[in-house]
Amino acid sequence: MSLNWTSIVFTIIAFLILYWLLTRYAFGPLFSVMEKRRQLVLQQMNEAAQTREQATAYVEEQKQALQQARKEAYDIIEQSKQTGNKQAEQIITQAKDEAVRLKDEAVREITSERNKAVAELRSEVGKASVQIASKLIQKEIKEDQVQGELVDQYLKEVGGKA
Repeated sequence: MSLNWTSIVFTIIAFLILYWLLTRYAFGPLFSVMEKRRQLVLQQMNEAAQTREQATAYVEEQKQALQQARKEAYDIIEQSKQTGNKQAEQIITQAKDEAVRLKDEAVREITSERNKAVAELRSEVGKASVQIASKLIQKEIKEDQVQGELVDQYLKEVGGKA
């Protein structure tokens, strides 16, 4: 086996021409396409990272909004409780005031009725005294001073009791 130098030289020359042609016409566009693809992949990765960050930020915003809503709901509930307690106290106070007013009115009515009853009783006692006196006068027509004193004394006693 002998080495064929001419064949090696032609092979090297053919390889160099092929390499130059590939570099000139194939590798440039191929590397250009690969670079574009690399940039596209990097851009998509950046967009994915931004989207992930936005999603994380959105989740945090939603958590804060939920916490704020819970706080507002708690505040509303507390305010409702306080308002309810105030209304209950107002109702109780009004009921007590109404009870006192009704009691005072009842006491006034009772006093008025008692005064009317006393007045009627005095009137009846006065009438009864007059009837007794007239019967006494009819029974004894004497105008004794003792009988007059008894009638006056009786009238005083009846008038004092009423």
